[in-house]
Amino acid sequence: MAFIDTRKLPEREPKPGWHGRYFGSESMTFAYYAIDGGAPLHEHSHANEEVWNVLSGELEITIAGDTFRAGAGSAAVVPPNTAHSVRALTAST
Repeated sequence: MAFIDTRKLPEREPKPGWHGRYFGSESMTFAYYAIDGGAPLHEHSHANEEVWNVLSGELEITIAGDTFRAGAGSAAVVPPNTAHSVRALTAST
């Protein structure tokens, strides 16, 4: 699976307001989200590192208690086993 057209992947809504398309490689999982404004993602953690790359809109991302407003062009790296949550301040991708 060397080339993927993410627009052709099936869309799922794992949480209200979070519309995602997913694929994975041997060691990584990728998620492309279209997020409704105001949609939250509860605080959680997991064993893998996670990277958020904001393409449009604005997210409020909290990592280990530090909150950052991430707009288009921003990225946030969540270390493994670190509590984090996200809230879409506007409709975002």
